[in-house]
Amino acid sequence: MANRNYGALQARPMGQRKETARVNGIAGTLFTFFLIVSVVGAIWMDSKGFSEMLIALFSIGVMLVGIYFLFALKVADQWEKAVLLRFGKFRGLKGPGVFWIIPIVDTIPEWIDHRVMVSPFSAEKTLTKDTVPVDVDAVLFWVVWDAEKAALEVEDYRSAITWASQTALREVIGSLDLADILIGRAKMDADLQKIIDQRTTPWGISVQSVEIRDIVIPQDLEDTMSRQAQAERERQARVILGESEKQIAHSFSEASEAYINNPTALHLRAMNMLFEGLKEKGAMVIVPSSAVDTMNLGGLSGMVSLAQQETKK
Repeated sequence: MANRNYGALQARPMGQRKETARVNGIAGTLFTFFLIVSVVGAIWMDSKGFSEMLIALFSIGVMLVGIYFLFALKVADQWEKAVLLRFGKFRGLKGPGVFWIIPIVDTIPEWIDHRVMVSPFSAEKTLTKDTVPVDVDAVLFWVVWDAEKAALEVEDYRSAITWASQTALREVIGSLDLADILIGRAKMDADLQKIIDQRTTPWGISVQSVEIRDIVIPQDLEDTMSRQAQAERERQARVILGESEKQIAHSFSEASEAYINNPTALHLRAMNMLFEGLKEKGAMVIVPSSAVDTMNLGGLSGMVSLAQQETKK
């Protein structure tokens, strides 16, 4: 069985979060510029005979300005919101675009992505209502509509929504029979979306859709269901054959009513059938002796000979 230990099911390490130390290109460029100014200015001042104290003060001052730009200037992408805390208290959301913070005083513990996110999740060896173990894989599409709630109401909203999705999937599987799961994926998707959305709305997260990707049942049960489906198809074939026989019998019954009061027509039909059989090369037809006189087989044999001569020509 394929490995379904998706990375999305693991708790998101804190080290993967975007902290205040995230440096953008503009701040890095300005810091490099002030660093060069500090070095060049110090060399120039030394050549002009300035005292070492002034050179040191100038270098330190320029470097402090560069460090300030490095840590105070932030850039949020178009789809991001930065959560700003001042002395640990929520001060608002910043971005998208360029904004400033006060180093040391302000921190950005989280950058919230407002794009539609995709999280795979699964429920392995989960018992259905009729006690059948199944493995179900699904995909969750969700979006953060309130960055403040996502940052303040839950520790790690990415892991929380994934675990909430997995538990909801197990609950839905446990409330349905295997047949309902196999033929009712659309209903499962709707039920899962409703349950997960109720759990994540207080976190500022909205579930857009849930899609079941795969349902895996035990191999023995799959073989049994395959044999059952094959037997059902054979039963349907026999039913269709029986219906066909009934229709043919009905047609013969109607034909017999046409021949019952017209023996001449019946004899002509019998002679035609015999003639068609005798036309085949090597065909042998056994005819009851009682039919020899009634069907005038002598004349019929002549007709057959004539037909064979015409065929050779």
